[in-house]
Amino acid sequence: MNETRDILEKLSRGEITVDKALKALKKEPFCDIDFAKIDTHRAIRKGVGEVIYGEGKTAKQIEDIVSAMLKSGQDRILVTRLSEEKYKEIANNGLIAYDPTSRTGVVGGNRPADGLGKIVVAAAGTSDIYCAEEAARTAEFLGNEVTRLYDVGVAGLHRLLSRLDELMSASVVIVAAGMEGALVSVIGGLVDCPVIALPTSVGYGASYEGVAALLAMLNSCASGVGVVNIDNGFGAGYLASSINHMEKRI
Repeated sequence: MNETRDILEKLSRGEITVDKALKALKKEPFCDIDFAKIDTHRAIRKGVGEVIYGEGKTAKQIEDIVSAMLKSGQDRILVTRLSEEKYKEIANNGLIAYDPTSRTGVVGGNRPADGLGKIVVAAAGTSDIYCAEEAARTAEFLGNEVTRLYDVGVAGLHRLLSRLDELMSASVVIVAAGMEGALVSVIGGLVDCPVIALPTSVGYGASYEGVAALLAMLNSCASGVGVVNIDNGFGAGYLASSINHMEKRI
């Protein structure tokens, strides 16, 4: 999106001709590298370039997709679900800022924080951090200030209440929780901003790998709560960023 804006601003200032602007914008809508078709126009449509989902791809495939994206002009790239083993297999992996907790990799650094406010990411337990960090790292990549509140679950509610000032000053809150997923209803009843519930696959047998938390979050009595899929930290971070940038799009 920034590249497109630069082209249009140069055109409005008379620094380039209409023909040159058209040529710059007439890039192929996708780049075909046989096993993948990279959406090079996604940033124009969505404001964010394509993200690589690493699970199910080989290290060589990820490496080739990153290379093609860079050649097409995408200067910032996020890779999700990238295992540490696969990361180590990627040639020139020094280009990737890798985080093993969230299993994310970033090429080109994060976009400068330019959202309306800050996003708070709360994790009920330490076991939920893997998912909370995927959300937090995604939000930071997309240009947001992020505050982390970890291990603040309902089993010790005083831990959460000690951070009320940070919660109440947020523009969006993401709540990652497994087990019975109760933390989202507590936070939803305390804040006046949108709350994104992120169920995790943490818990004993009857949690059904996150289904119990998902259903509890969908049935939350707190107003203003939306729910993403189980372990979908990327989706939660992306949605939170969209909310945190809404005024800038109006």
